[in-house]
Amino acid sequence: MKLTEPVTGGPCWIELSTSDIPAAKSFYAALFGWRSETDPREEAGGYTMARLGDARVAALSPIYQPGRPTAWTVSFATEDTDATVDRVKSAGGSLLVGPMDVFDQGRFAVVADPSGAVFSLWQKRAFSGAERLNDPGALGWVELVTREADPALAFYPAVLGWTVNAASERYTQWGVAGEDFGGMLIMDDRFPPEAPPNWLPYFTVTDVDATAATAQGAGGELLMPPTDIPDGPRIAVVRDPQGAVFGIHRTGSEG
Repeated sequence: MKLTEPVTGGPCWIELSTSDIPAAKSFYAALFGWRSETDPREEAGGYTMARLGDARVAALSPIYQPGRPTAWTVSFATEDTDATVDRVKSAGGSLLVGPMDVFDQGRFAVVADPSGAVFSLWQKRAFSGAERLNDPGALGWVELVTREADPALAFYPAVLGWTVNAASERYTQWGVAGEDFGGMLIMDDRFPPEAPPNWLPYFTVTDVDATAATAQGAGGELLMPPTDIPDGPRIAVVRDPQGAVFGIHRTGSEG
């Protein structure tokens, strides 16, 4: 990711819905050095802010909707959540939650693209989003994993104004404001048939191998061991102890 701060259309926040917040606090502290604090207000519903130093970089929350799996959700910045939701629906996507205000912090909605890949929209007010991007321990890349390229290539530029760069048969890079921030991977027969389309966040690390070993030692599972991508970064894909999947990649090797 070349972005170092949230910009309109780009990824601005990352949030984990988990079945066990104390366990998630411990795991991600060991992995990324996060310091996580739960909002004590009853109306906050257990929302927990994760920090690198003083910088807010991610959130952990309880699973608010019964039956929803433990998972990471990527949020993209918009100047008008309601108008963007209208574009989502016009382009064949669906509205899952909201739009609604979050105290004085901003206005959000949870939506899905035509394939069912879920993401969030965030209209800033008091809170713009992640205060560090593309630093070790912070969000560094986001990847749409899907089975069909054409619907996504039509949907996301129409809804969020993205540019399409370095398109190939299996991988495409997304950009905004002249900077690439993510990609699209087409699922092949290496993915189980039941695997749903999804947005996969990658966190930046200085040493993929060491971080992968730390994840295993803390109870995580390696779905993809440390691997060098041709003409790309060194990456690994991890499942945390509660089941949420994310990637890690080496600092400065994205896109």
